[in-house]
Amino acid sequence: MSPRPADFAAALLALASLAFAAGASARTSDRNQPMDIEAAQSTCSLGANDSCTLTGNVTMTQGSLRVVAAKAVIEQSGGDPSRALLSGGVTLRQTLDDGNQIDAKASNVDYNLRTEVVVFTGNVVINQQRGSLSGQRVVYNMKTGQVESGGGAGGGRVKMRILPKSAQAQPAPAKASN
Repeated sequence: MSPRPADFAAALLALASLAFAAGASARTSDRNQPMDIEAAQSTCSLGANDSCTLTGNVTMTQGSLRVVAAKAVIEQSGGDPSRALLSGGVTLRQTLDDGNQIDAKASNVDYNLRTEVVVFTGNVVINQQRGSLSGQRVVYNMKTGQVESGGGAGGGRVKMRILPKSAQAQPAPAKASN
């Protein structure tokens, strides 16, 4: 049985949306859409405890969700997906249930489906209308809702910008015509 990357992809965007804006969540209807995957090459084993490796501009789309990575490895345990490893520069984009869009980038993403912990590493940047979060490592526990971020071993810093709700919906001031 082949792994279901839809499970991890939808969860990745749920992570990004929950990282710093309570109440926002990945578009729930996306999980009910078919997942389309393209890659230059795939090597998959069909055993219940095997993996599938996709390489070369891997693109996954499901509803409004779009994930792009150089490489994706989907591991299985007992015939179910257990872990997804994305590498080589990962970008994620999805429309949230509230209609806003979220964009996330990282060098790597490791999603453990069993523990429901997602780890973004390497130049992590998460942007949405309500604000942004950046650092070298962002860990999200989907069970507890806990988000942990760090600047990395090199002494980097975590950076956040959270906009007030009133600033989000304000139209830009009109320019005076001369």
